[in-house]
Formats: sequence, C-alpha cells, structure tokens
Amino acid sequence: MASWVLLPVTPVTGRCLVAPVRTQRSSSICVRSSLDTNVSDMSVNAPKGLFPPEPEHYRGPKLKVAIIGAGLAGMSTAVELLDQGHEVDIYESRPFIGGKVGSFVDKRGNHIEMGLHVFFGCYSNLFRLMKKVGADENLLVKDHTHTFVNKGGNIGELDFRFPIGAPIHGILAFLSTNQIKTYDKARNAVALALSPVVKALVDPDGALRDVRNLDSISFSDWFLSKGGTRMSIQRMWDPVAYALGFIDCDNISARCMLTIFTLFATKTEASLLRMLKGSPDVYLSGPIRKYIIDKGGRFHLRWGCREILYDQSADGETYVAGIAMSKATNKKIVKADAYVAACDVPGIKRLLPPQWREWDFFNNIYELVGVPVVTVQLRYDGWVTELQDLERSRQLKQALGLDNLLYTPDADFSCFADLALTSPEDYYIEGQGSLLQCVLTPGDPYMPLPNEEIIARVTKQVLALFPSSQGLEITWSSVVKIGQSLYREAPGKDPFRPDQKTPVKNFFLAGSYTKQDYIDSMEGATLSGRQASAYICDAGEELVGLRKKLAAQDSGEYTKAANTTDELSLV
Repeated sequence: MASWVLLPVTPVTGRCLVAPVRTQRSSSICVRSSLDTNVSDMSVNAPKGLFPPEPEHYRGPKLKVAIIGAGLAGMSTAVELLDQGHEVDIYESRPFIGGKVGSFVDKRGNHIEMGLHVFFGCYSNLFRLMKKVGADENLLVKDHTHTFVNKGGNIGELDFRFPIGAPIHGILAFLSTNQIKTYDKARNAVALALSPVVKALVDPDGALRDVRNLDSISFSDWFLSKGGTRMSIQRMWDPVAYALGFIDCDNISARCMLTIFTLFATKTEASLLRMLKGSPDVYLSGPIRKYIIDKGGRFHLRWGCREILYDQSADGETYVAGIAMSKATNKKIVKADAYVAACDVPGIKRLLPPQWREWDFFNNIYELVGVPVVTVQLRYDGWVTELQDLERSRQLKQALGLDNLLYTPDADFSCFADLALTSPEDYYIEGQGSLLQCVLTPGDPYMPLPNEEIIARVTKQVLALFPSSQGLEITWSSVVKIGQSLYREAPGKDPFRPDQKTPVKNFFLAGSYTKQDYIDSMEGATLSGRQASAYICDAGEELVGLRKKLAAQDSGEYTKAANTTDELSLV
C-alpha cells in the first residue's frame, strides 16, 4: 500500500559542490562510479553462502517460467534463468517495476521513490547483476565515512579513511569517532572484541554460524551483556539499526547487526557507500528491464494474480496447474513449467492458498510481519546541509552541502540524504535547492497522519538538525507510505524464513525475506533470485517430466479451486 501527495509549498566531511550546468554524465565534480575498484571481493575470506560461484551452464530441457512480481528478486531470478536459456514471463500488478526499489515520475516531472537506497561495498551479488546488465557506471562512490548529524548541526563521524584496510581501519574509526564519549568507546570496543567479528578474521563461515545462533536475542541484550553502553546504542547504533531494518536495537535481532559488523571488520570496502546517479527506475530497474527484454523475457504490467490453481498427482504430490491472472476486466489462466512467487511478506501471504498452511513450511511465513515505513521528500529553495557558509547556502547557482548518507539520533527519520547532491542526474535541478529524502522509522506513528502534518513535523525536525536552514522555504514535497516494507527482523524470526524451494514441486519463492545468508535488503533480494534460479535449473528434468504427465491426462479439470474469486493479490 502506498500513498503520496504533492504540496506547493569548518570544512565538513562529504561536502560537495555541484556545478549548475548539467551534462549527460553527471553534474558532480570528481565522479567515481566504477564497480571495478573499491568493491569487496566476496569470493575469498568470506562466508561462502554470501556470494555463490558462477552457475554451470545448464544442459537440461528448456523451461517456461512464470514469475509473479517485478521487484529486484523477481528480476534477478529472470536474468539468471534467461542466461541459462529458459523462457520467462514476469507479471506485475503495478504499472511500474522495481518493487521496494521502484520509482515513478509525477505529472510535474518529479521522481517519487519508495525509499532511500544505499549500496554497501559488500553488495557483490547486486554489483554482479548491475555489471551484467550494463549498469556498472550508475553508482556514485561517497567518502568512506559514516556521518551522524546531531541536533544543532553538530557532526559526528565513523571515519574509515585510513591508508591501512580491514580490520585496522575499522578499529581506528571506532576509536576516533566523536559521536560517542571515550568511556562509551572503550566499552564498545570490549563488546565487539567479544563478538563473532573477531572470529570472522580467520574463520568467516564459522563466524557466520555463530552470528546465526544469536538470532534469538536482540542486539541491545547482546551488546549490553558484553559490556556495551546504552549511550552507544542511543547515539550510534540505533540510527544504524533503523537504517538497516527500520527498527531499533531493542527490537532488532543481534544476527542482523552482527552480520553487517563481521563484513565491516573483514572487508575494507564493505562499509564504503554508493548511491545511484539518479532515480532507481532509470539507473537500476531500467537497465535490468532492458536486459531481460533483449534476452527474450516479457513483462506484463498491471496483471495481478487472483489465485494459484493447484492439484495433486496420482502419487499424492501437489503441483501448481496454473495461475489465475487479471488486468482490469481481462482474465486469463497462465500455465508454465515452473512458477516463482517473487513477493514481499504481505504479498506472499495474500497469494498462498489457505490450504497450504497445513505445511509448516508455508505456515511459518505467517510468523513474519513487515515494518511500516514513511518516506518524505522535501525540496527547498536553498542548501539545507551547507553548514560552512550561510550566505552561499541561499544562492542557487552552485549546489553545496553533505554528499553522503546521513544518520541522526535526534529525529524521527534516522537516515536521510540530499538527493540533489548524492544522486544529481534526476534530482539536481538548476535554480532549485536541496531535495531531502527522509525515512521515518518506525513509521507506525505516522501512518494514520495526514500528509500535511507529516511534512510539518519533518520540516520542524530538519530545522532542529540544521539551524542554519532557518528561512529556507519548501517548494515541493511528497509522502510515500508503505504499510509493510522489510520484514521485521526481530529476535527469533530467522528460522521462519522459507527456502526458495518449496514442498510444491513446481512452485518456488524469491524475495529478500526468504532464506539467504544476508539480511532483508537489495543484496538479499538479488541473492534470493540467484538461489531460486539454481533450484529451478536443478529440477529441470523433473519439471519437464511433470509437464508431460499433465499433458497426457485426458481431463481438463485439475484444479481444486474451479471457481476463482475476483480479488487481486497485489505483489
């Protein structure tokens, strides 16, 4: 569910100057966009599950595959299957693709995003996909520092810019940070020294197993039990937790946070951030869509799945006989050799036949819930994050400010960015100022509020963080509400995540919530697609055998649900 509204309305690290003349390449100075450097090599000294080896060339029979959902997981699955020579159709109920990383353009030409998207240097599966589809020049590298904006415009940092890499650069970053006090830093160091992070330096797979075993407790409980302080959580780790999973350290699993920490400790570039040059639809989803179409894949937009039609074979095995699709008043039954539900958590719950809950595999999915999130965009008539020169922040000839992802412990939006600086191709507009994109987490208190009130509250909090922005006016704004976004990575929930291979012979899952070694994220979605494709290819002979068996049957009625409903399952 999404809603949006348009209303008329000392040197600092990461400071950026943007020239007012736009070019086809970028309007930023010192553009760094290659994925050939400053990327973690996840093929060595890393858990094997995080970056699978390249698949062997498929030599089995060609399969026809129907994918429900054109988000990153669905498109990742499609790319892998097309590369192996299969026939792929993707069905999406919305008029645009991308899922949680989707975006669209309003009537005034403004790009509206579903959320703020940041790419860690350890997103090897996603980077592999981007290079494959020709989008490897579409990310802009930011300074290797994590910036915290505190009330009053005070800046704190985790600065990883040292000549020596992991793990030394991380140790120095935590010891030198000005975001927490010396006592908290010392206790923080003790807690991390007693974590699987240290083991990851010599035994990455063993460390990841240890991290998984900590899924049953919250990060706060684990961190405090190891000597960490509540002040460290409040001033530094809560904003990071909100950015990763949209919930705070008291509610997020220790597994989620420590998965990231182990990568930061072992891979120099893992903590290096990138952001897209412009909107996701143009610079991420667009190239993937083109690659899929060029390979023979087909997109079917505005086609929603009404029902999964299934039956049992003579030997008692359940199989999908087709999926009932509709677009406005048009209805049809789609048949394929394999079906992939590439949905988010609320989408898969709507899609699954209620009878399948008799299997623990499917019933476990209902233990997972999504997190509400609200994303607000604010366009100003000046440069909000410019803290050095008040007079220059009012001019519109040159863009100024902090060009990076920004965290804050002092606002309801824990992470934000000025997209006019970080992603200038679509968001820097000559004669206009900052375009702040703020992610309100948790989004629960804001979901019932009218958009005007949400904008008023966020504007007030922006001013508290940047008093120098007093007097700047908002010229445009948008609000996007998503009732359930990432699944809530709360303690004890990891065992309920389903594998991509299901008990139904020709039915598979993909999605960042499914079982994979990373967290719910763009990288997790991409990895899940690779895993789903591998399962389908492994079952190629068996799936073709099922097709022949069904074709040989005389009866045309195989489904338990002959009378399908008209209710759409929006995925």
